[in-house]
Order: sequence, then C-alpha cells, then structure tokens
Amino acid sequence: MSPETVFRIHLVLGYVAWLPCFVVYVLPKLKSMERIDAQRAIATLHSFRFFGLVFILPGVVGPSLPASFAQFAAYGDFATGVLAILALLSVRIRPLFWFLVCAFNLVGAADIIVDYYHATRIGLPAMAGQLGATYAVPILYVPLLMITHFVAFYLLMRRRPTVAWGFAGDAAAS
Repeated sequence: MSPETVFRIHLVLGYVAWLPCFVVYVLPKLKSMERIDAQRAIATLHSFRFFGLVFILPGVVGPSLPASFAQFAAYGDFATGVLAILALLSVRIRPLFWFLVCAFNLVGAADIIVDYYHATRIGLPAMAGQLGATYAVPILYVPLLMITHFVAFYLLMRRRPTVAWGFAGDAAAS
C-alpha cells in the first residue's frame, strides 16, 4: 500500500473514530452546560494549538516538507491557540470573551480548511513521511479540532432554552 493511501486512510479514520466518541460522550455534556462553560471547554482544547509551531521545527519534520505548507499550518495554529488563550483570560469581560470565541473558531476552522487545500495541492499525502513526528497531528488531533469548531459554531447559533421562562411565567400566573 502506498504512503499516500495509508495517509488518506489514517485521515479518514481519524474522523470516523472521533465523531462517534465525541457525539456519544462529549457533545451531550457540552449541550447540558451553560453556554459560556461549553465554549470555555472548547477554548481550553484549542489553547494547545501553539503546538502547531512544531511544523517549522527543523529535525521534527523532514527537510522536504514544503515550507509554504509548514509555515502556514504552524502560524495558523499558533494564531488560533493565542486567540483561544485570550478568550480564556477574558472570560470576565463577556463581550470580549464572545468576540474572541468567534475569532479563534473562525481563524482555526479556516486554518484547517486551508491546510487541507494546501496539503492536497502540494501532494502531501504522497510525502506524508516528511511530516516526521508531526504525522500524528493531522491524523489524531486535527479531526478533533475540526469537530469542536463545528460544535462551537453550533452552540453559538443555538437558541437558548425557553423552558425556564415557561415555568417562571406559570408560577407568576398562579
């Protein structure tokens, strides 16, 4: 089996493994939490994206890993991680917190999508060995990050439950 085929199988199975795990165990918990706490949990995971700078660390990745891919991936992850950390630090200033939550999710999702585009364009799956020690990042970590970006957007757009207001109104009427 070619390295390209193995890489593509790994990438797809990263999503296949994370998605049911996330839907069964994590999503119900996030949906039951207060909106701010759910977003803080997601921001905490993304605050570790400073790790993406490893793509530009000589000796960790192969010398033939295209610099155009490595630098964009590294700095996109770094920017997302910094924005997530800033969101966590600004939780007491709610308007700033919500702005930074939107920012790190937009930047982070765009980073992953553009990285996939660049990887496809340069033929990265065929030279996956050049990822070196970072091979696990797109296979294990990126699928979880992308899933959490989608969930963060879903939670941001989800209407707040109105059940509590219905009970309060019923109590006031009696």
